[in-house]
Amino acid sequence: MSEFLPKAVRDELAAAQRTARRRRATRVVHVGDEAYPILEMSEQGFCVDAEDAPHLRGLIDIYDGPRHLYQALIVASEQDGDLMRYEFKRNTAALTRAPVDFETPAEPVAGFLPSV
Repeated sequence: MSEFLPKAVRDELAAAQRTARRRRATRVVHVGDEAYPILEMSEQGFCVDAEDAPHLRGLIDIYDGPRHLYQALIVASEQDGDLMRYEFKRNTAALTRAPVDFETPAEPVAGFLPSV
């Protein structure tokens, strides 16, 4: 069906689809001070728009809105149409609290009874 449309209309449709995909993206990759929306994500890697993102490589942070999800080490994999695919070398979940160096009890004590 798309071959029946004029080239200008096809280009506008492709641009509208890219814009809609960016609006739906909630996850964002941060590289230094720059941020790029993640259009697709899997356990092996993620995709961003090839026009926006440069050839990313190294340590990045992935956010879902204001929440820090992962810190990852990436390498560029391939360009697939208008998407640039990146693979994880290492993907570590971000912690909301600092790690402790002691064992915490499974059930914390609710309160102490006074000694008699």
